[in-house]
Amino acid sequence: MTTYKELQNQIEKLQKEAEQARKTELSNAIADIHAKMKEYGISPEDLGFGGAVKRKVAKAVRRPVAPKYRNNATGETWSGRGKPPKWMAGRDKAQFLIQH
Repeated sequence: MTTYKELQNQIEKLQKEAEQARKTELSNAIADIHAKMKEYGISPEDLGFGGAVKRKVAKAVRRPVAPKYRNNATGETWSGRGKPPKWMAGRDKAQFLIQH
């Protein structure tokens, strides 16, 4: 039966071997990519790796929502989203509806 320390040594040895295998495979893959790029005349720009130029993603612009309800006595409005205003409390929304 192997001891804990022996197993830890085996793990460390396997991790080193795995890292070396990864580096070798990575090196081979990079060399293969370079060869293909040279063979077909492909540049990094062709692949979208054009250096420091990065594309900016446009953020969606939030526009205010048009009011749907109006208190004719005070001129206050409400879009119909979120918590209803106090001036609508206990009243029928239909009486405040803005007619377009």
